Amino acid sequence: MSLSPSRASDFMQCPLLYRFRVIDRLPEKPSEAATRGTLVHAVLERLFDAPAAERTPPRAKSLVPGQWERLLESRPELGELFAQDEGGERLARWMSEAEALVERWFSLEDPTRLEPAERELFVETELESGLRLRGVIDRVDVAPTGEVRIVDYKTGKAPRPEYSEGALFQMKFYALVIWRLKGVVPRRLQLVYLGSGEVLTYDPVAADLERVERRLLALWDAIMRATESGDWRPRPTKLCGWCDHQAVCPEFGGTPPVYPLPVVPAG
Repeated sequence: MSLSPSRASDFMQCPLLYRFRVIDRLPEKPSEAATRGTLVHAVLERLFDAPAAERTPPRAKSLVPGQWERLLESRPELGELFAQDEGGERLARWMSEAEALVERWFSLEDPTRLEPAERELFVETELESGLRLRGVIDRVDVAPTGEVRIVDYKTGKAPRPEYSEGALFQMKFYALVIWRLKGVVPRRLQLVYLGSGEVLTYDPVAADLERVERRLLALWDAIMRATESGDWRPRPTKLCGWCDHQAVCPEFGGTPPVYPLPVVPAG
């Protein structure tokens, strides 16, 4: 009975993808792009351990190798990304790309003037329906007046304006959780796109978050119906080309694993 922004997005993108990840728990190969994002997030989190005056681009870039080693220690499978890179050239280029993203952040925000209230904050709340919402927020800033800003780092490029609503879904999800937990509507939601050097902001109001809550309840109802019936239909899109599960997807001639849960007949 819990839902995170990523799992909610999975179901909206493709119900079968949700099943593969949540119910079947099929393994997925790590990607260079996603792992680079994890590394950059770790560096930006750790930079705030230093005194404000020492939060400089050189200091941030110097953290990259050490954070990569920590990632490898906690997730040894990531070493497979560069297993065939005997000369180390791909790894060196990949590390340079991570350093460039970290350095670009300084053109978008000034960490010497920031003192985050929270970093990598796990949040969870239970709605009246019993549905639990949970997630991890990259950064929470609290102004002296008590106003809250939720910040999320993205290592990709900012979406075109017509797709900004989808990009803000995750942030509104977090804002809803904070509102239900603290009784305070965050003053600002801020997406920092390091890939394109842009910042997307949105100032929510309670009515926005009420709509998000209704949407999530409807989404959870659809997930429950699919869970009971075993009817997880694929939803083909351009994103299918990035999916690790084509071999077991009917859209690509595959057969999903045997459904591991009891099925409740319709009617």
